[in-house]
Amino acid sequence: MHTPFVRMNSFRNHRLRDLALPASTAWLLADIAEAKGKQELYTRQSPQILKALRDTAIIQSAESSNRIEGVTVDRDRLRPLVLGNARPRDRSEEEVMGYRRALNEIHSKAARIAVTPNTLKHLHALCNQGSGDAGQFKRTDNDIIQLIPGRAPKIRFKCVPAKQTPAVVDELCLLYRHALDQERVMPLIATAAFILDFTCIHPFRDGNGRVSRLLTLLALYQHGHEVGRYISLERLTEESKEDYYEALQRSSQRWHEGKHDLVPWLNFFLAIIRRACGEFEQRAGQIKSPRGAKTKLIEQAIASTLSDFTVTELERLCPGVGRDLIRHRLKELKASGSVECIGRGPGAKWRKRVIPLKEGKKEGNRLKRVQE
Repeated sequence: MHTPFVRMNSFRNHRLRDLALPASTAWLLADIAEAKGKQELYTRQSPQILKALRDTAIIQSAESSNRIEGVTVDRDRLRPLVLGNARPRDRSEEEVMGYRRALNEIHSKAARIAVTPNTLKHLHALCNQGSGDAGQFKRTDNDIIQLIPGRAPKIRFKCVPAKQTPAVVDELCLLYRHALDQERVMPLIATAAFILDFTCIHPFRDGNGRVSRLLTLLALYQHGHEVGRYISLERLTEESKEDYYEALQRSSQRWHEGKHDLVPWLNFFLAIIRRACGEFEQRAGQIKSPRGAKTKLIEQAIASTLSDFTVTELERLCPGVGRDLIRHRLKELKASGSVECIGRGPGAKWRKRVIPLKEGKKEGNRLKRVQE
């Protein structure tokens, strides 16, 4: 049977712009927005202590995204393959190392990587190394098959035909950018719709799931959501694999007709991000700051103020720093002449002082360097 040319069914007819969000989706979006602000405070507070989280996340991402697709390697080989210079011994190890290379590109160059068909093919070439068609769209039709033990394979979803794939992928990338730039669709909603449509197209013979997860991370970085650097979204997806497949299946029904329901997939997508945000806050809050880091943070906060400030305002600028330490450091700076208190009581205002260099006070000069 001839399949008609497919338009990007999540983006057509201003569908995303006019999408009515259920309360559950609105709550997820609000939670993620709040968590995003907290993440920025944590990473500004002590970026050097987050390296351990980044290393763990990249190992888990390379492992989980491949394992979802049935590609596994020995646990003892993961760290040297992902973080070291170990050479792959077989095809599975090549694919894990390739996924790591793709992650590295996204981590370091996300802002400069345009969402285009060539980017999709490049990511596929990286994470599907060793296959004869790495970096190439499918040449024959492929469907999503459900394998049930003891039963004949069942076609769960008929994907876009191979002949239509290049044009349809090109249209997807164009309409995704149009939704963001012209229709002002919320970035998280546009990203979820893009990933759903990509999955329904299934543009590659193999490796579509891995590319979809790389594209998710890329889009999130480009929209200012950095939690994937520290918490593996791929691991969380693997841990919720049954829900992952169910959400995709529910939202892909009647996709070819443009009558599918985006919400099941959208809520799963957002729930994974919110879960990652919660895990990041929990882990980052447990990390001990190196000696002197909190004192330096207080000094940086004082240097950044443009007017008089209170202890409460410094607390807000210094996440994870107790009020007692702030008061203690203010007392030291006051003794050195770097700041002065211009009030009384808990709500008293503080003010920076400009110390002439000829006074030669160590603390004054130290604060001056922070201000500069």
